[in-house]
This record gives sequence, C-alpha cells and structure tokens, in this order.
Amino acid sequence: MDLDHKDLRSFLDVAVVAARAAGKKALEDINSTKTVNKTADELVTETDVICQRIIIDTIKSEFSDHGFVAEEGDVPGEIYKCSPSGDDDIWWVIDPIDGTHNFARGIMSFCVSIGCIHQGRPVLGVVYDPSTDSLYSGVQGAPVHCNKREVTIAPEGLELFTAVGIESVYASGFPGWLVNLAKQVRFFTINATALQLAYVAKGSLVGNICHESSKLWDIAAGAFLIESAGGVVTDFDGKSLWPIDMNTYQGGTFQLLAGSPKANAQLVEFPK
Repeated sequence: MDLDHKDLRSFLDVAVVAARAAGKKALEDINSTKTVNKTADELVTETDVICQRIIIDTIKSEFSDHGFVAEEGDVPGEIYKCSPSGDDDIWWVIDPIDGTHNFARGIMSFCVSIGCIHQGRPVLGVVYDPSTDSLYSGVQGAPVHCNKREVTIAPEGLELFTAVGIESVYASGFPGWLVNLAKQVRFFTINATALQLAYVAKGSLVGNICHESSKLWDIAAGAFLIESAGGVVTDFDGKSLWPIDMNTYQGGTFQLLAGSPKANAQLVEFPK
C-alpha cells in the first residue's frame, strides 16, 4: 500500500490529538506521580504507563489494524509490541514521556514522541513539549511546523557559537572524541532526546549526537522531523538508519549523528 497525502494528514490529525492528551495528563501528574526502577539504570513512572495507553487507545480507535512499538511493556524492562493486523506494514513508535528522569523530579524538560513508520521508513513525526505547549509536527512530503510556524534546519556547521545536543548518560565513560569536539562547539543536553532532535529540526541546534543509549522510540519522530526540515540523519559511518525491520526490532539502541548537511558531514568525518 502506498500512502497518499490524505492518508498521512489523517494519521497526523490523530497523532496530534493523542500527543496533546498525553501531554495534558503528564502535566497534571508531574508533582504526584509514583516512580519505580524499571531496570538498574532506568526509571518509569505510573504516568508513563497511563500516557502510553492514552496514545495507543486514541490511535487504535481510528486505525485498529496498525502496529505499535512503545517503550513501556507489560513486564518492567520489556517493550510493548503489537504487530499490524492488516497488510499495510504501518507501525506507530511511541515514547509517552521522553525525559522520564526529568519528569520524575518535577523538571519541566520532557516531551511526548510519536512516530509512524511505513515499510521500514518514517513517514510522520510529532514531538510535543507540554510545558511550553510547543508541538513539532510533519508528514512525508510536507514542511515541518512548530505549532503553526514552518521551521527549517540551521545552515551552519560546527562552529564555536553553535550548539550540538548530546546525551546526558555515558555508562561506558565519556568518549574522548567528544572531549575534543567540545573545544569547537557548545554542548547542550536536557536529558530528553526527542525534544533535542526537535530543536535541531527548528534550527536551534546545528546537530545532535546519540552515542549509545537511544532507542527507536527516542529517535523515530525527531529524526523524521530533521530530515523533513532539510537535515541529515545517519549512523556514525554516515549511513542512513533506514529502512528498519520492524518485525525483528526488540528495543536495540542506535548511534546517530543528526544535523544540518554541513554539520552532519563534519560529525561523520570527526576523528572518533
């Protein structure tokens, strides 16, 4: 099945409703949610689970035959996965609260991330920051918007006064090449990967580096927004991340270099 613009617009309309509903619930709960350790190094709140259910139920009410991959499975530490029941190979990729560590501590730097993947490639992205009511959205073949304003990638590359987003946790130690890169650019992290990728799409950051801990639900929506806004997203060798086999995906991590065409090329070539 080929998706036309009408299909994609209907997908986007539902994704926006779902993202706003989940974001509203997150704001209501931010000072009262209960937190548990999902794994040795990951937290989950009861609101993550509730928001994920809000998103999935909203999308399923309109597209019951679509598939889903989401962060919070029925068993702590496992993912939620439900294959498409039809023949369209459409998967929704959901992070109900990206930036859970921030959210659990009442820090207003988190977002809802919803991507849609068709035949292994993203075709839609929604990243919603409820604390500022900022909705980043786009569909294949159309401009990217932050609320009603069209946004595009920054033209600059790696320069002293440009900023590059990085991760906030490095379990195996902070990479030496990032130490060297820090001499040339300003680093930025808010511990919410999807929101940082949205900042790249709107030109606030020239790039973003995901070194070792980002999973598909962290990057699917934001990476799509960056590419749709004129940017480039690759692995560390400069190769595209797509297509991805959604049938076999079980929560693996990605290395990602994203940014303006100039910045991405510089990041790929930077000695690692």
